[in-house]
Amino acid sequence: MPSRHMRVTGAAEATLRTALTELRTKLEIPRDFPPEVLAEAAHAAKNPRLPSSDATDIPFFTIDPPTSTDLDQAMHLERRGKGYRVQYAIADVAAYVTPGGPLDQEAHARVTTLYFPDEKVPLHPPTLSDGAASLLPDQTCPALLWTIDLDGDGRRTDTDVRRALVRSRAKLDYDGVQKAIDAGTADEPLALLKDIGLLRERLEVERGGISLNVPEQEIVEHDGVFELGYRAPLPADGWNAQISLLTGQAAADLMTAHGTGILRTLPAAPDGAVRRLRRSAKALGIDWPHHVPYSEVVRALDPRQAHHAAFLQECTTLLRGAGYTVFTGGNVPDPHIHAAVAAAYTHCTAPLRRLVDRYAGEICLAAVANEEPPEWVLSALPDLPKTMADGTRRANGVERECVDIVEAALLKDRIGEVFDAYVVDVKDHEPAVGTIHLRDPAVIARIEGGESKLPLGERLRVRLTQADPGSAKVQFAPA
Repeated sequence: MPSRHMRVTGAAEATLRTALTELRTKLEIPRDFPPEVLAEAAHAAKNPRLPSSDATDIPFFTIDPPTSTDLDQAMHLERRGKGYRVQYAIADVAAYVTPGGPLDQEAHARVTTLYFPDEKVPLHPPTLSDGAASLLPDQTCPALLWTIDLDGDGRRTDTDVRRALVRSRAKLDYDGVQKAIDAGTADEPLALLKDIGLLRERLEVERGGISLNVPEQEIVEHDGVFELGYRAPLPADGWNAQISLLTGQAAADLMTAHGTGILRTLPAAPDGAVRRLRRSAKALGIDWPHHVPYSEVVRALDPRQAHHAAFLQECTTLLRGAGYTVFTGGNVPDPHIHAAVAAAYTHCTAPLRRLVDRYAGEICLAAVANEEPPEWVLSALPDLPKTMADGTRRANGVERECVDIVEAALLKDRIGEVFDAYVVDVKDHEPAVGTIHLRDPAVIARIEGGESKLPLGERLRVRLTQADPGSAKVQFAPA
């Protein structure tokens, strides 16, 4: 559940690229893989551990951004009587990685793929993540094949996961999927994405869960001028996410039934965080009656509207505190729920980009076979929550600094200009210091200065006083 996506469209400004390069150096982000890791990856790419089961007859397809090549998931959907069958293939990274080897050790050091506006720093060498292990079209790959049967209401009736060879037939993107479904030209396996997605969204509402359709921050070039805006998620983004959430819940249930696992958990938001969010809603003109639950307010938002997009960004604060919880010996923790999912849930669908998913997959395979997980999995479990917490913290730090750099780079030549903004937060003990959201461009920044208290919840004319990509700092003052 990401907080803020970001991408560059068009040629990136030299200042922006320089600042991002300096950020990677400052944060000591590992750019190149050691020779021994590259050597192991090259060997593994040609000599994976192949499963005996063959599912290459299933016409899988992937849905990803057009430029993505690290494809973790492929799906096939079909009707089964009055219900549905979801077949979801997840890249089998364990088929290439030898426990304790250089490749495995490097993955534990990196933890996640890091995404910068201008490039990504992968978890695994591209030979694997963008090559042999990726579920690219017309490439036969080892995978963990999930088969999840649903009834006519979209509820799970049966779950299975096993290793199998798979072969994707098509690499689709969100815009194309949305257009084909809307036009009624999608073949049934793709058209069912909407049917199943809507059913799962309805069940999410029923159990009190919430998915945040957070807009993607986007830097676009027009005639040599860079602009900052948001790309609103399409309905197809949400339907596709529901398939991943479905699998994460199925995996969590397998773990809790078998007595060993690693869950993604999130406590309920504290009252203080909800009160702060209510202040932001007021500031942005979001109607939030006191008797209406937060989840209903969020579902009514339109991320194509600037003030709704800003509020969705603020909503991500309620997701803070998520972590990983390990259990063994049947001692399932209480509580063990992810508050936003409103169910037991685990990460298992992105092993090319996130370390923990490889372990989750192995635990689920063992659960279905009624066996103990491999020793290399059990021995790593106690340290995984801290490893993932450290890696997630680094990824979040990269994201925050990238946002600041991008905003500073795009505003650096506009110091002294006046903008329309909303005051979305004011510091309790410093009422002249707070946070504003500009109407245009899509910037959220600090404001300070002036002699009076900032007018929380009101529009304000503000002047840009600082925009320095080198220090990743943007600051405004009342105009």
